[in-house]
Amino acid sequence: MHAKDWFLVLIGFFIPPIPVFIKRGFFSADFLINILLCLLGVIPGMLHSFYIISLYPYRETYSALGGDGHNNRVDDYGSTH
Repeated sequence: MHAKDWFLVLIGFFIPPIPVFIKRGFFSADFLINILLCLLGVIPGMLHSFYIISLYPYRETYSALGGDGHNNRVDDYGSTH
C-alpha cells in the first residue's frame, strides 16, 4: 500500500466517508452506501471505507512530459501494453 492510502486509512478511522469520497467521488453509489452504513454505526462505515481503500489502491500516473520516458499503459492485471 502506498503512503497516501495509509493516510486515508488514518482518516477513515475517524471519519469513514472522507476516504470514500476521495476515492470514488461525491455522486457515487459507494459514497452513498458508506453514508448509510455510518448512520447504522461507525464500525460498518469504517469497514466499508477500508474495503474501498484496498479495492482502489493509489496508482502513480506518468504524463507524456513528466513520466518515465515510455508510453506504457498498465492494465488492471499489471501487464504493460
